[in-house]
Amino acid sequence: MDVLVCVKRVPMVGGRITLTADGREVDARSLAFTMSPHEECAVEEAVRLVEREGGSVTVATLGPPEAAEQLRDAIAVGANHAVLLRTDGREWSPGATARAIAGVAERHEAATGRLYDLMLFGNEAADTGDYQVPVRVAHLLGRPCATGIKHLEVDVHGAHASREYRGVTERFELALPAVVSVKEGINLPRYPSLPGRMRAKKAAVEEIEPEYWEEGLHLEGLRVPESERRRAEVLGQGVDAVPALVELFEQLGVLS
Repeated sequence: MDVLVCVKRVPMVGGRITLTADGREVDARSLAFTMSPHEECAVEEAVRLVEREGGSVTVATLGPPEAAEQLRDAIAVGANHAVLLRTDGREWSPGATARAIAGVAERHEAATGRLYDLMLFGNEAADTGDYQVPVRVAHLLGRPCATGIKHLEVDVHGAHASREYRGVTERFELALPAVVSVKEGINLPRYPSLPGRMRAKKAAVEEIEPEYWEEGLHLEGLRVPESERRRAEVLGQGVDAVPALVELFEQLGVLS
């Protein structure tokens, strides 16, 4: 079984987010980065599937050269191959990201003559929360898709996935190849071992420079308008405040 897991480099939770001087981008100079929590679970799920069924796990990300760090984190816990879709640091839209990832799947098929049996995603990225990329990839490749999955099994008959929605368990039967996005909690990701870390340092990361696809989106800044500041006024204490309180009620029209 060949599994492709797509991850994203995101700011570490708890970091202080500041903007650049022009207010158009996040200033990342003082931020630490990690992999989205949902995607950590996607990597773990892929490694477990391959451990049971055999095959290989390829992990891919679209981002700047520094994103190779997250790919090596995935290799350290069991992924076999890594692909960096190298960008110049610009934020790509969900549509452009999906096109680039679909290109990885098509490139794999052309090179090996085999499809990825399963493409795993986190349900949404921790920074933008788009929820769109796995669905868009499935549409581009013409594959069945299930999202928000909390339990996944794969056998010769296909993928068996389920999720909870408003107290009801929804189950899906998907023919392979398929696209599935998983949510944090589907498993407990393992910690990388020392041999895994050493293997990750030496692992080769394949680099591809996808063509940027412009969707005609534009950036618009919104600011909260200035408003009159209000402050509390102490009318008095004890019985001495009663006359002022009655006067206030009369002004509000609550006393006849």
